[in-house]
Amino acid sequence: MSDNVIAPSILAADFARLADEARAVEGAADWLHVDVMDYHFVPNLTIGLPVVQSLRKATTLPFDCHLMIADPARWAVDYAAAGAYNVTFHAEAATDPLAIAKDLHAAGSRAGLAIDRDTAVEGYLELLPHFDLLLIMTIKAGFGGQAFMPELLDKVRAARRHVDAGHLELRIEVDGGVAEDTIYACAEAGADTFVAGTAVYGAEDPAAAVRKLRAVAAGS
Repeated sequence: MSDNVIAPSILAADFARLADEARAVEGAADWLHVDVMDYHFVPNLTIGLPVVQSLRKATTLPFDCHLMIADPARWAVDYAAAGAYNVTFHAEAATDPLAIAKDLHAAGSRAGLAIDRDTAVEGYLELLPHFDLLLIMTIKAGFGGQAFMPELLDKVRAARRHVDAGHLELRIEVDGGVAEDTIYACAEAGADTFVAGTAVYGAEDPAAAVRKLRAVAAGS
C-alpha cells in the first residue's frame, strides 16, 4: 500500500481523441481517472457510462471512476459492471454509503468514498474499514483546472492518522490542482494516490509528465 499511484484525469484530455489520450500514458500511469459529472450534483456535464464502456476496450489501464452524481446508488454498480477497477462516489450524495460499498464489492469493483471541499472528513472516518479508497478533494468538485487549496490537506493529515492508527488497508487519494509544485505537499500530508489532469494532459509528453510527478511525490 506504500507505493504511490498516479492517475491521470481524462477530464483534461482531448475528448475527440480519448482512446489515443488514454494510451499515451500507458506504461507510465497506474490508473486512468474518469470524472463522471451529471449536471445535478455538480454544475457540469462530462463522461457517462457509454463512453466508459467504449473506452474500456481501448486501454489496458485500470479505470478509477469518480462519480460526481446525485444518485450514486442508482448508477455505481453499472460502472463496476463496465469494468471499472475502482468506483468512487461522494459522501454528500449518498444516503447509505455502506450499502453502495457492499454492492460495488459484490460487483467486483473496489469502493471509494469522496469528500468534497466543504465537507469535514471526521464524520466519515469510522466508515473507512468498509472502503478501499478515500478521495479528498483539494478543490471544489465540478470543474478541472482549478487552483490547488493547500488548507484542505488538513483533511488528508486527519485521515492518514486515522488510517495508520487503525492499520487500515486504504488508499488516500487527492484530486484537484495536483501538479509538480503541489504533489510533494500532498504526499507529505499522507496521500498516496494522486489525480492529475492539466499537469499531465497539458504537457507536451503526458507519459513523461506522469513519471516526473511520481518522482516529485517520492521526494526525488
